[in-house]
Amino acid sequence: MGTDAAGHVARSTLRPYSETRNVTRDGAPMRTFLRTADGVAIDSVYEPGGVVYDPSGEDAGNGSGMGIPGVSRGLVLVIAHGFTGDVDRPHVRRVAQVFARYGAVVTFSFRGHGRSGGRSTVGDREVLDLAAAVAWARELGHTRVVTVGFSMGGSVVLRHAALEAGGVDAVVSVSAPARWFYRGTPPMRRLHWLVTRPAGRLVGRYGLRTRIHHRRWDPVPLSPVEAVPRIAPTPLLVVHGDQDAYFPLDHPRMLADAAGEHGELWVEHGMGHAENAAPEPLLRRIGDWAVARAG
Repeated sequence: MGTDAAGHVARSTLRPYSETRNVTRDGAPMRTFLRTADGVAIDSVYEPGGVVYDPSGEDAGNGSGMGIPGVSRGLVLVIAHGFTGDVDRPHVRRVAQVFARYGAVVTFSFRGHGRSGGRSTVGDREVLDLAAAVAWARELGHTRVVTVGFSMGGSVVLRHAALEAGGVDAVVSVSAPARWFYRGTPPMRRLHWLVTRPAGRLVGRYGLRTRIHHRRWDPVPLSPVEAVPRIAPTPLLVVHGDQDAYFPLDHPRMLADAAGEHGELWVEHGMGHAENAAPEPLLRRIGDWAVARAG
């Protein structure tokens, strides 16, 4: 599979590797580039439990996670950001800071975002980026992995868990769509213009620091709602705000219905869309859920 065409990602192509293996820096955060199964360099940050990565270069925390209430030393939370995010965005760093209270944290920039290579396929090949981050977490010795995705990242964690059965210990999808090509809200109509039109892709590149692939999906990848039944018996949490301007509540309800008994649905009163809208108390509840299910 080449790196220039969007399209379906088969399960057999999910095998990634990292350019650094089993490297630690005295318990402090570290940053590296991972290499995906299709050869894209992914900018990634690892934070041991209780330690927070600071893009300014100063590390915060005590370095080990020892003695910090709630930190599970075997648990790692891998965060998949939303479209136009990246590992250095303040809202991604805020999420990582909260989750570092519960275990180690891996954050990364999807292809086409931030310092990562390649171009965004808006949720298709991004499953390979997540696979590389999860594999790195395992290489670093973590025995329990929880993936937490927001918006586009929420759809990616669902597809990754479905394609890589048993690859993670729990999955959290926040503000994710249930189906592709949804244009029922003004923000989604604007996003479709951004992705499908040359002028929109220029805005994405220079205004949003997001390089978007010009080719459309061929074939169309497995939709989130189709992926969800394949995740069982891995625990699944679907979180959605009742004020989400992108995806109305029929999306999380479809996902929850597809999950059946192995899934939970939290509809958050007053919450909008994705990382920016997720209040700290909600992030703490998600951390508690991750520890209870996988920690």
